[in-house]
Amino acid sequence: MRFQGSERYVATPDLMLAVNAALTLKRPLLIKGEPGTGKTMLAEEVAQSLGLPLLQWHVKSTTKAQQGLYEYDAVSRLRDSQLADTDSVAKVRDIRNYIVQGVLWQAFTAEQPVALLIDEIDKADIEFPNDLLRELDRMEFYVYETRELVKAKHRPLVFITSNNEKELPDAFLRRCFFHYIKFPDAETMQAIVDVHFPGLKRELLSRAMKTFFDIRGLPGLKKKPSTSELLDWLKLLVAEDIPLEVLQSADDKVAIPPLVGALLKNEQDVTLFEKLVFMQKHNR
Repeated sequence: MRFQGSERYVATPDLMLAVNAALTLKRPLLIKGEPGTGKTMLAEEVAQSLGLPLLQWHVKSTTKAQQGLYEYDAVSRLRDSQLADTDSVAKVRDIRNYIVQGVLWQAFTAEQPVALLIDEIDKADIEFPNDLLRELDRMEFYVYETRELVKAKHRPLVFITSNNEKELPDAFLRRCFFHYIKFPDAETMQAIVDVHFPGLKRELLSRAMKTFFDIRGLPGLKKKPSTSELLDWLKLLVAEDIPLEVLQSADDKVAIPPLVGALLKNEQDVTLFEKLVFMQKHNR
């Protein structure tokens, strides 16, 4: 299997090379990059392109590694044991009725190879990736309640995404193939926009792209606008039929664009941007 890109996802040559390297090495692909650069969508598009079912595990701050393997529902078993009917008594006798399979268990026991997305692993505590090391490396885990060893029938194609909120352990990193998705340059960004807005007028796209990259280039921004936010902004510009002249000032200086709330997501950045525009207007 080799990933050659897809119609809906603009993959750079180095990104396609990283996906295929992970396939060859049979190691998880660890993807980092700014939020909104398409890390999660990459897993979806690769799975579709290679014809693999995709299982997704979206990590939260409270997520534990054990939940990806299985969970034992002791509360339900206790409740059922207090019921007197025959069905409940029979159910309680078999502990397997209270074992809830996690995403890793489902991936390991699938009848065909699957793609597995572990999304935003850096949201969990620092022990989370360490707790997954053995399972991802050896493709097996032990179920203590039933005394059985679950082994992977097929090695899944594992995608792990991170927004760099915290450092990952070195031992975990050694077991992954790493790729950082750089923010797209103007040419790549135009190709991405063309996929989502094939009929967009060239002049509108040109002015919108210049405004977008002008904003991203402002020093001191707390959160720079991302690819997904550019796409949202373009969708709004088209929907509201914003005239071209509103997007750029006559002297080609930075101006406050319409619907700027799609690009700047906190009051500090909006205030900083307004101050810059004010200073430019008074320094003519």
